[in-house]
Amino acid sequence: MPVTYGAVGATQAADLLQYPPRGYRPLERRIRVGHGPERWEYAWTRVMSWGIQRGAGFRVTPIEAPAEATEASYLPVSFDAEGNPVKPATVGAESEVLYTPEGDALVRAGDTGMLKPPLWPRAFPVRVVYVLDEPDRRGAAFGTLPGHPLAGEELFVVERRDDDSVWLTVRIFSRPAGGFWSAVRPALRLVQAWLVRRYLHELLGPLPTPR
Repeated sequence: MPVTYGAVGATQAADLLQYPPRGYRPLERRIRVGHGPERWEYAWTRVMSWGIQRGAGFRVTPIEAPAEATEASYLPVSFDAEGNPVKPATVGAESEVLYTPEGDALVRAGDTGMLKPPLWPRAFPVRVVYVLDEPDRRGAAFGTLPGHPLAGEELFVVERRDDDSVWLTVRIFSRPAGGFWSAVRPALRLVQAWLVRRYLHELLGPLPTPR
């Protein structure tokens, strides 16, 4: 099943806020979530194992990507400040599923998640459209599928800077999916803004106690 928008991967565009895909509303927020290697490890594994969605209040049912989906996926090329590639694009994701220390599977491009909000009868489906995996920058982008109230993409990126501080960036472009959701656009925007605040503060919590 394809995603419900055309500009897949546009959350990576440096000029997203100035030139979003036509008809879509862009949004970017950034917050410092802590400092040091333990916070870095905690933050990026939460982002890449559906933890940030669960922390925002969703009940998540992950659906692992079939082989034909992961074989066609890739890690996009990233560049440093001088324009040098940080890591070559990788065509075909590794078949082995990786896990966090807590036993949660890390997402791969092509994976699907059913996000069930509290007090709502239906789950909202999203797909992992790409992942970022660099030494000091990791994250995943989630695209909407049919049945989601929005059409668009959300990117969650955790970055470790030279001073060892850890930052979370949320980048989104979206619009109502149509029909009923277009009629309640103002309410939908308020809910989205509330969720973004939840996302930003989810990684500020205490680190888990080592087992």
